[in-house]
Amino acid sequence: MKLAKRAASLTPSTTLAITAKAKELKAAGHDVIGLGAGEPDYNTPEAIIKAAEASMEKGYTKYTPSGGLKELKDAIIDKFKEDQGLSYTPAEVIVCTGAKHALYTLFQVILDEGDEVIVPSPYWVSYPEQVKLAGGKPVIIEGSEEKQFKITPEQIAHAANDRTKALILNSPSNPTGMIYTEEELIAIGETCIKHDLLIVSDEIYEKLVYGEAKHFSIAQLSAELKERTVVINGVSKSHSMTGWRIGYAAGPKEIISAMTNLASHSTSNPASMAQYGAIEAYRGSQEPVEDMRKSFENRLDQTHALLEKIPGFRCIKPQGAFYLFANASEAARATGHESVDAFVEALLSEEKVALVPGSGFGSPDHVRLSYATSQDQLTEALARISRYMENHQA
Repeated sequence: MKLAKRAASLTPSTTLAITAKAKELKAAGHDVIGLGAGEPDYNTPEAIIKAAEASMEKGYTKYTPSGGLKELKDAIIDKFKEDQGLSYTPAEVIVCTGAKHALYTLFQVILDEGDEVIVPSPYWVSYPEQVKLAGGKPVIIEGSEEKQFKITPEQIAHAANDRTKALILNSPSNPTGMIYTEEELIAIGETCIKHDLLIVSDEIYEKLVYGEAKHFSIAQLSAELKERTVVINGVSKSHSMTGWRIGYAAGPKEIISAMTNLASHSTSNPASMAQYGAIEAYRGSQEPVEDMRKSFENRLDQTHALLEKIPGFRCIKPQGAFYLFANASEAARATGHESVDAFVEALLSEEKVALVPGSGFGSPDHVRLSYATSQDQLTEALARISRYMENHQA
């Protein structure tokens, strides 16, 4: 059976692949520390679990509207109003089976064959693949380490042409943890207006921000920017609900309507009980969200300090999310490896520490280390990495 060209062109998710290999080693009896997964290590807050259970007991186990329950849309709308001062109507919001599916559906309805989407690197692994699946062409522009992995308006202007349909922004970023300032977003927004670009603003990590940094949605900066922005968000990271698969998009009514029509022919609707859980996530106490954020900030401070002491690694301290994105090119060379990918593979094989190579994010000199695990595990993992460096100096 010959596969379709769009399927044959796909590359597997680097993060899922490294996590699967780590689990395989662990199942074989090895003491593996996996620092690859992009999900909080906390269970979903109890009140959310109980809300989902209650919905099932009440018989709310049937189909819902394809675009999501009105009660959940209302909760999302209130969240936007409270957090960013943004006003949306229910027709401008769609609830999807995770933020990843919201992005996938969006690209399917906005892209025609050959349309281009500007994708800043380092990028989340699925952005280029989803653009390709929709018949589009991802145009990669580099956010250099010297500029804190951020892109500039000049780079956007240089990449834009008559075929360019959209720009993807991810702030706080996966994998770098960097956050665009209000001033940076205004400048980027002005360039997008000038070149008539749709802005896809992925804000899934907005609640995980540290130190003096502050999250801004580019949609909140002006009415004109709001009109050309689709905000992607969800409860996966903020409320530790990755397995519940509830994400959403908010944006122009025409785009949201098209996404809803597509969803009606693909998923029908997100799981009903998960939607009721998400209502509680936004309507209920936000104390568990803040407790988790504080815990991640403590881990960040401790883990970044330990990593900085290991020769061969260089890491800008991130402002959000729960990843360290370290330059490991010197570490790879010092231990006799031709690439960071080979270094990561050897580290997993010998020391049983699973990192994600930056090549999957469009940045082959780096590794991504998730600190969404216990501090004891993080400390032990870094001790193993340090030991590997000591034992393999070329």
